[in-house]
Amino acid sequence: MFALRVPQGRGYSKARLRGACSLAGLSLAMPKLIDGRAVAEKVYADLHRDIAELKAKGLTPGLAVVLVGNDPASRAYVRSKDKMCRELGLHSVKLELPASTTQTELLARVEEFNRDSTIHGILVQSPPPEHIDEAAIVRALDPRKDVDGFHPENVAKLVLEDASGFVPCTPLGVQRLLLESDIEVNGAHVVVLGRSMIVGKPLALLLMQKNKNGNATVTVVHSRSRNLAQITRSADIVVAAIGRAEFLKADHIREGAVVIDVGINRVEDAASERGYRLVGDVAFDEVSKKARAITPVPGGVGPMTIAMLMANTAKAARQFGRGGSPEPPTGD
Repeated sequence: MFALRVPQGRGYSKARLRGACSLAGLSLAMPKLIDGRAVAEKVYADLHRDIAELKAKGLTPGLAVVLVGNDPASRAYVRSKDKMCRELGLHSVKLELPASTTQTELLARVEEFNRDSTIHGILVQSPPPEHIDEAAIVRALDPRKDVDGFHPENVAKLVLEDASGFVPCTPLGVQRLLLESDIEVNGAHVVVLGRSMIVGKPLALLLMQKNKNGNATVTVVHSRSRNLAQITRSADIVVAAIGRAEFLKADHIREGAVVIDVGINRVEDAASERGYRLVGDVAFDEVSKKARAITPVPGGVGPMTIAMLMANTAKAARQFGRGGSPEPPTGD
């Protein structure tokens, strides 16, 4: 039976889970909470060693993050990235531009970072103001520095299983959570709920790759899929990334499935000091009664996104040091 891990201070108490299990008649088989913070800390421990080795060779990984405008959520996210860079000893550049910045001005700043040899990763925080053509900005990035993994060249490399490319951070974090939690992906049926280029599509490509961390049979469903619950109930692993609060219910999964919740949504809550609470795309209380393992929100997938951004930046620096050579293969 899985050990129970509970992220502290986030409302996911052992008592809450015991209650859920008791109501379901599962008092001796509580679901495993997949603790994203603990796995992220393991990633950071590995990165500390990797970065020290790179610095010993005279190479300090550098990340430039560009924020256009004053969106509060984006500003908080950029601060978190900058803080983690500094904790890991990376060279960090945080460029904050006014919302009035033009497309031409932003492209010029991106090109400056493309040419800067001290910068190995570039990220333009999404979403930018409405007058900015985000797709054009992504295409303007040097794909060797596109640590978000959205440049067309990196998307193609993911399809072709070319290890020199960069995989978007959230799908990469989901894969790492599964592996670190000893959840078998090889041969498993994975249903991904959501088809975005940020999560759904790249995650499907990643998990079906022919290597020891993939080999899954992947089905992608979305808001227009017929018989959606029937499809999700056939899955060993369900990944919810549809962007709709508590959409995935207990009748969407079979007993003993693994559930990964990528979503993060604000819902009104008069009992909260902030007037709202954060929930995922999964109705946690009812789904946890049936799941073998499940990620909480917050504290599940979220911490992994920044961790994998840092890992991609270190990878970019390593490849720079090797003259662009890809990472060693992960096996077949």
